[in-house]
Amino acid sequence: MLLLFDIDGTLLLKAADAHRDALHAALRRVHGIDIPEVAFEVAGRTDGAICRILLEAAGVPCDEIDGAWPEVARAACQEFAARVPDDLSAHVSSGMHEVLEALAARDDAIVALLTGNLEPIARLKLERAGVGHWFAEGQGAFGSDHELRERLPEVARRRAGNGDDAYPRERTVVIGDTPRDIACARADAVRCVAVATGPFAAADLQDADAVVERPAELLRALDEVVD
Repeated sequence: MLLLFDIDGTLLLKAADAHRDALHAALRRVHGIDIPEVAFEVAGRTDGAICRILLEAAGVPCDEIDGAWPEVARAACQEFAARVPDDLSAHVSSGMHEVLEALAARDDAIVALLTGNLEPIARLKLERAGVGHWFAEGQGAFGSDHELRERLPEVARRRAGNGDDAYPRERTVVIGDTPRDIACARADAVRCVAVATGPFAAADLQDADAVVERPAELLRALDEVVD
């Protein structure tokens, strides 16, 4: 199995304050804007998509948004490194340590990330939480790979594949906590197990192949979904 874990709301809970502040600081630094008061659902979006919504609301033209994105991404990573707490271990979802340890002991599972976070932010966030060592470099997919979350499972499968062949869809599972995690899995015709530990209740996640209330139920659900 190729198991693609989301971060915020899935691996970590309520650990996004420094990340949010870093994105806002990067937009102010690069574009010189005041962050607009605009209501939208952040959960499940990539960093690039979040920044685009804010910049469009501030009246920044699309060509400027696209052209300055590499600079915004670099600035966001720098701002996050300056803001992230030294210890995020208290934010690891209860039971997730045991799930990751059990998966690492198996010879039929590849554990990787699928997150809207820019990769340097994702890696540093998990390192500070004490779970980064479970996720190998060179694997997974991130907001730095594509602005559209729907494109990320294909990126992750390609990285986990053998030469020119991407990892097979029928053995790939996205694990996340939002309808956007489910939608990105469906876009690449891979399976999805939803965990109701983020902002959405189990009733909101019924389009997944399986829904669990807590990480302790993940191992059973993963085996059932792939079988």
